[in-house]
Formats: sequence, structure tokens, C-alpha cells
Amino acid sequence: MRISKVKISHFKCYDETFTLDLNAGLNVIVGTNESGKTTILEAIHLALTGLLHGRPLRHDLTSYLFNLAAQDRYVESLSTGAPLPPPAITIELFFAGEGPELAELEGNGNSEKIKASGVIYKIAFDEDNYKDAYEALVKTGELTSIPIEYYDATTTSFARKRLTARNIPIKSALIDSSSSRLQNGSDLYVSRIIRDVLEEAERASISQAHRKLKEAFVADPNLGLINQRITKAAKISQKKVSISVDLSSQTAWESSLMTYIDKVPFQYIGKGEQCVIKTKLALSAKKNAEATAILLEEPENHLSHARLNELIADLTDEHGQKQIIISTHSSFVANKLGLDHLIVLRDGAVARISELKASDFFKKLAGYDTLRLALAKKAILVEGDSDELVVQRAYMDAHAGRLPIQDGIDVISVGTAFLRFLELAETLKIPVAVVTDNDGDAAAVAKKYTAYEDSKTVKLCYDPVVDTGPLEIKGKPYNYNTLEPKLLKANDRATLNPILGVLTQTDDELRLHMRGAKTETALAIFGSKTKIKYPDYITKAIGL
Repeated sequence: MRISKVKISHFKCYDETFTLDLNAGLNVIVGTNESGKTTILEAIHLALTGLLHGRPLRHDLTSYLFNLAAQDRYVESLSTGAPLPPPAITIELFFAGEGPELAELEGNGNSEKIKASGVIYKIAFDEDNYKDAYEALVKTGELTSIPIEYYDATTTSFARKRLTARNIPIKSALIDSSSSRLQNGSDLYVSRIIRDVLEEAERASISQAHRKLKEAFVADPNLGLINQRITKAAKISQKKVSISVDLSSQTAWESSLMTYIDKVPFQYIGKGEQCVIKTKLALSAKKNAEATAILLEEPENHLSHARLNELIADLTDEHGQKQIIISTHSSFVANKLGLDHLIVLRDGAVARISELKASDFFKKLAGYDTLRLALAKKAILVEGDSDELVVQRAYMDAHAGRLPIQDGIDVISVGTAFLRFLELAETLKIPVAVVTDNDGDAAAVAKKYTAYEDSKTVKLCYDPVVDTGPLEIKGKPYNYNTLEPKLLKANDRATLNPILGVLTQTDDELRLHMRGAKTETALAIFGSKTKIKYPDYITKAIGL
């Protein structure tokens, strides 16, 4: 059995209902910061366990869980005389599979009104108990926020029956290896994982050994002498003042014992090793080992590619039969786990690489730059490295020396694969400028990009003017419609000669030089102290 779909409403960054279909096995969720990756994992875990950040949420409700826009609409309506109903957080999980456990959860009590198996976790106004008190509060006009004290959290099945986490057949384990909480020098995350790994008898044995150690400390005669001196020196009370250790807690060993790795305290080993150990320990814990859904938050934190590769291999080898949902920023993780499993988030929009027409291209794309466009705030797509350098320098000249990436704009060299990248950009509504040569046929360029002519996200930048001339190279006409000759057209030989470190005597001689030294030309322009003029189509692109 597995989670086939999750629907989230008014929870954290999600306002109107957000829907995400999930694969049966591996799901790799990618997105920029604040795109909602972590919220999805938290929502799934919350609906299955009732826990948020390791604590039962029902008794720790806060208005900060609600989407800010939903809060604002509600608060603004309170002053209109026609207040909106108090907003509610809803998390729906649709289950797939077979078995009597799922049959008991089956019904049409879901937002889609279809017969399905699943659960609904809801944080909503408790009308049965607080209707009169709430209406009286609204009439006073003093209500300026969500009345969270009148709310309750409930879990029900699609069959409209109240549930507890124990009644839900799908179990989840949420693992965030980057978290670090120390108490008395011990990492609580590790201590609690170790506690879960141990059997009850083993935990009792450790607790007894720890108690004997503390009792020996209390009975030490040196401690008695020290306490006498404290009482005499402090003079803060007429009663006896002393120091000791806490003997009251049966689980005190969890926070007072130190975890060592090769005789080195855990918190002093490398952050990468800490992440690997925490993740592996968490996955081996009895409760998590029994989980059918593994939720892993950014496993790449602090890890080199080698260590990350090792962790991913262990994860897929040992838990590949389970449903695994990973959030990541890493192209390495996405490529290593397979782009068929990749889900890209952006401003509530969802794109699956496997569903794009250009799917095969992205799967075969060399290196690990697949996600640059998806993670960029904006992007400028260029044909090659020379274009990339010139566009970046043009941007810097127009923006007080700032590189495009400093403003969230990634300049990406895509060769001739513009249309493939534009499909992804259009799906995710990523503002993109395409910088391309007209190659002597402006009409052909316009025709190639007809599908994006009215796009609100794609800006096509090319020179509509086709230049010609008598220059030939080995009997073939010289192409006057690429970047280098357009740069010469926008400037002149007297400007470019000193920048390029040449003494060409004619424009054709300079054209041939720039044609034969494209990279050197672009590097010289990028690093020059002298500013130049740029063709209009490049100026248009940097105004993205």
C-alpha cells in the first residue's frame, strides 16, 4: 500500500488547494527555497502521525501554521460586516493498494467526492463546542487574528470515521539529518534514535547502570566536603545548599551520555559524517524500519558527492521496496536517483521531467546541470560560452557591476536546445529570455519560436535585421549575423582593437580574427575596463 496523492489547503505556503500525485516507489521533489518541499513532507507526516517537529500538534496549535494570505482574507473580512468562516487547514492523503486495512478507510468523504481509500487531517474551528463563544467574540469587533483557541485537530477516514495514528495502516518516518540539538553535550537526535533501536530490557539495563553511576557520584565523600563549603560560602539560605545530580528521571541517560565515533565525541566529528550517521541510524530504528513511507529532507546537507553517493546507494538498496519521498536542491541527487522520479515545484506549479516532450533530452543531458533552469528565479538562455560571457558583461554594465546570478538570473548555455528548455520554463512559468543569432534568416527564427510568440514568460531576443557583405571564407559567404559581427556593428574597429589586443587594419580583418578566436574575444570583452555598446537584442535580454 502507498500514498497515491496528497492535497494540501491553507497549510503554511500553500493557500488554495495544492495537489501532488506520487509515484509508488521513489519521488524526488526539487524546488527553490520557500517553494514548499519541506511543507509537503511535513504535511504527509502530520496526516499520518499527528506530529509536527516530533511533537503532537493537537495540543500545540498556532495561527502560524495557516497560510498568510488565508489569514489576511479572514481578518480583513471581520471588519466588513460579512466575515468569512474561520479558515481551516486540510491535508488529504489518497491511498492505493489492496488489503482489509485500506477497505476500512474507503469512502467518498473526500474533496473529490469519489470512492477512494485515504485519510483527512484537519485543523478547523470547533463549531460544536465554541459556536456561541465565537459569535459573541466576533460581535465585539475585537477579533484581529484566527481564534486558534477555538480550533481542534482531527483525523478522519474517507469513510468519515475518526481515526488515530494507530488506525492508519501506512506509517511514515520523517528524517532531517541536518537538525542538531545538544543537551549536556549529547545530540538529542542521536540519543533518541539509539533509544528507539534498543529493546525495552536493554534500555532498562542502561538506565540502571547510569543510576548506579550517579549514586556513586552522590556518595563520594569529596562531594560532601564540597557541599559543606558551598553552604558556608553562599549564605543564601538558612537551609542546607548542595549540588548533586538528577536521580528522578528514568531516561536521563539519553541526554547525559555522550555518543562517540572512533573515540571522538559525536558533535566534534565532521558535519557530513554526522548527517550520514543520523540518517542511517534513523532508518535502522525499529519504528522507522517498519515505516512504509520514508520522508527524507535534503540528504545532501554537508555531504561531498562521494559520501552522498554512498548514502543514496544505501537508501535505495535497503529501502527500495518502500515509498520514498526526498526533498532536495541537488542536481546530483536528482540525476543519481533518476530523472524519471523527479518532481519540480515552483510557485505551486508542478512539472515532471518524465512527462515533458523533451524528457529523453534531459535524461541524457551531460553533467548535473539539469536543474539550473528549474531553480533559477529568472534565466537567460544563450547558445554557447562566448555568448554567456558577453551577456553577463552586458548585464554588469547595466547594473552597476552586479553579476546576473546576484539578482537571481542564471545565464545558461544550452547549445541549440532552446525549445527543450522552453518547454520546462513554460510549464513552471519561469521568466526566460532567449538570446539567439538570426543566422541570416530572421523569418526562420520567428517561425521556430511561434509557439512562444504570445508567452508571458518567454522573451525572444534576436536581431531582426539580416546583414550581408562581400566577405568570403574558402569560397563560402561569411555569416554577418552571429554575435561577433553584430558586436562590431554596434561599435567600431577603433573601440574593439585595443580591447582584443590586436591591430587589424580593416573591419573584415577584425571579423576574421573574432571568428577564429571566439572564446578569447568574449573573455577580453568580459574582463575589459572599457565598456562597449551591445546589439539591441542583447540589451533587450538583460532587461528581463
